[in-house]
Amino acid sequence: MSSKHPEWIKVRFALNESRLHVNEVMRTKVLHTVCEEAHCPNLGDCWGHGTATFLLMGDICTRGCSFCAVMKGRPHPLDPSEPERIAHAVEDLKLQYAVLTSVDRDDLPDEGAGHFAATVEAVKRRVPSCRVEVLVPDFHARPELIERLMASPFFVFAHNVETVPRLYRRVRPGSDYERSMKVLGLAKGSAPGSITKSSLMLGLGETRSEVLQVFRDLRERGCDVVTLGQYLRPTERQVEVFRYVTPAEFEELRREGEAMGFRKVFSGPLVRSSYHAWEVAT
Repeated sequence: MSSKHPEWIKVRFALNESRLHVNEVMRTKVLHTVCEEAHCPNLGDCWGHGTATFLLMGDICTRGCSFCAVMKGRPHPLDPSEPERIAHAVEDLKLQYAVLTSVDRDDLPDEGAGHFAATVEAVKRRVPSCRVEVLVPDFHARPELIERLMASPFFVFAHNVETVPRLYRRVRPGSDYERSMKVLGLAKGSAPGSITKSSLMLGLGETRSEVLQVFRDLRERGCDVVTLGQYLRPTERQVEVFRYVTPAEFEELRREGEAMGFRKVFSGPLVRSSYHAWEVAT
């Protein structure tokens, strides 16, 4: 296992007016982005295009996934003004597609589902034309929490399985593969016409056959869109990269996913669940 990235892992740094404007709005509104907290390699590209993925409910997570750079611990109380501040930021940035995600908030009675829904509703009130994608925690697959969110005016419902079931204990302690699958099934069952989406990181030690089984499991739950990207270790505190998946392998998996009936498969070394998310609408 080498710490040196292969030549096909190239992150483009974009320092332009759009990126500076996004940064200014985020700091002025005192908002968090998953782009920064998770050390996303695409921050420059996305911010350079004038978009960002908002991180709701603070920057401290109640779980301890070994792949993630977001801080773990006891979160602060919810800020009831956050939904409106995010809505104002969407308006200021002139976004037509916004992604909302969050840390896990197992400490809250509704695990943050109501806060998610309130934020979607605030964005749609202020910018009715903006399509909103929600990338949610598992809410312990509680049907009433999924239904609360499904009743809000979102465009895409996303929940990431992240990796294959065999690797959950090492990569996602505190989470459960079947529970995540249940979340996606409940979402589709609650709103059959909705677009559902999930994502996997590759290079953690999974096999090709395991990835294809995840594809089949997702399709059984009616999942419409899947994204595949290379896991990149954010800092030395996170789990190591097992191997670097080649662009040719990503392309092969894209073709196989499409053959299984996914509406769209985004597959490539630097693809992330929120990267170019607006392309789902095309």
